Amino acid sequence: MNELLILVDEHDNEIGLMEKMPAHLSGRLHRAFSVFIFNSKEELLLQQRADNKYHSGGLWTNTCCSHPIDGEDINVTIKKRLKEEMGMECETEYQFSFVYKASLGNGLIEHELDRVFFGTSDEKPVLNPSEAKDWKYISLDDLPAAIKSHPEDFSAWLKICLPKVISKIKENKSA
Repeated sequence: MNELLILVDEHDNEIGLMEKMPAHLSGRLHRAFSVFIFNSKEELLLQQRADNKYHSGGLWTNTCCSHPIDGEDINVTIKKRLKEEMGMECETEYQFSFVYKASLGNGLIEHELDRVFFGTSDEKPVLNPSEAKDWKYISLDDLPAAIKSHPEDFSAWLKICLPKVISKIKENKSA
């Protein structure tokens, strides 16, 4: 069965469902989520996407990302995807949303209203090789420099989202 994405307008109102590939070929705005897991040293857990992913294969990105499932609580979906991709369990908390549109090659366009969640864990990932081929922790001080020196090694959404993540971390610390 093909995965159905939840199509939305720019105000996050649901307007229908569409299979994943046609949605990405046509660039339709749909819901997504991105999970950022930090360890006790405040380093971000990155995953390197499996080479066989339908887009962005081999690129470094945030800990976990996917699409909500119609009719399922997003927190349940996040727990399942985090376990499936990284072999981890971690409580997460919603932080912010953003919309982006990026061409990914092969005629695919990622146009997402992305809900961002943070979590904290020192659990060592156990990767699902069909989802991720490697992982590493990196400080939020070092990651922007790594992206600047080798932008081709990182996913489009991580590059777009990272400044907002850093800003939210600073805001949370000062609260």
